[in-house]
Amino acid sequence: MNKLIVLLLILLLVIGTQPIAAQENIVDLSAIKTYLLDKLAELQTGTRQLEDAAGVYYALAEAQAFDYEALWAEHRTEATDALLNARDAWLIASPLYEQVEGVVAGVPSLSEFDVILDAGASGAEDPEGGVPFDLTLRDGRVLERPGNLFGVLEGTLWGTVEAYSSGVAADLNVNSEVDFGEVLPDANVLLAAAETMNQYTTDLVAASDAWEPTPEDAFTALVVMVPTMSEYFAAWRDSRFVAGAEATRTDFVVISRLADIQDILGGLIVVYDSVSPMVTEADTNQDTQIQQGLLDLHTYVRDLYSQEQDGRVFTAEEADLFGSEAQGRAQTITGQIAQVAALLNVTLAE
Repeated sequence: MNKLIVLLLILLLVIGTQPIAAQENIVDLSAIKTYLLDKLAELQTGTRQLEDAAGVYYALAEAQAFDYEALWAEHRTEATDALLNARDAWLIASPLYEQVEGVVAGVPSLSEFDVILDAGASGAEDPEGGVPFDLTLRDGRVLERPGNLFGVLEGTLWGTVEAYSSGVAADLNVNSEVDFGEVLPDANVLLAAAETMNQYTTDLVAASDAWEPTPEDAFTALVVMVPTMSEYFAAWRDSRFVAGAEATRTDFVVISRLADIQDILGGLIVVYDSVSPMVTEADTNQDTQIQQGLLDLHTYVRDLYSQEQDGRVFTAEEADLFGSEAQGRAQTITGQIAQVAALLNVTLAE
């Protein structure tokens, strides 16, 4: 037999006996990065618009020497437009971030951005794990480790944090009543938080552009982020969407946490779709079960959100019940993913 043919046969046998993990470089994970960067580009458009609107509002307040009653009396239309633009930008940015949170929070090299932007508590609430930044205001005040930026901005724009408010009522929807959240924010807090949000978003875009996803990153994101349902459902239970006026949370007041959960799971499905070919090589049945489990969990949350959108108000007991069901499903899926990762010799980050 020709020596070249023999050599080729030996080479094919060697390749065929390599563990799947040794061939992981052929797995195309580019869809994860493309998804992340596309969403972040949209997110940054929103954070820029928010910063611009906050700047307009700050200039109006500054021109009145931060006399908010005078501001409302003399520049009601301009102030209303600026604040509604800021709110609209926040409402665009928040869901976009939730759609990539599964990647950002689940990938170790990016996870600090999740603490800063969306998940971190204040330093007072969590001295060890809270946000790492202070907000320095233009009037010289410093808000030390105030909590994540989406939360700070939500509390400022909708008046749920008294310290971030001017205390001056403002009929922003022009219905001759003062409804929930209709109060002029402190312009210094709003501008500092908006500028800081846009800067950290810029930094996240740069870090994501430099990041090259690996199977370790993808599987780690899945096992870290899928089993977080109970935490999210607890936040929903304690929010205005369930607790109503008795809610003590200052966040999740304008977008239901159910919408956030739905967006997070959608992003995680994108991640799993990219590693699915690897899983199929190891165990086709397991791949089918994981895919179906993720889709079913997403549908479960989507159905609850649809009911809420149609006007159903859930009780705290129902929120706990649904949260337990979602967490149970998520833990089953996570166990299956962890099993496959071990089979593929994929090391999960701690």
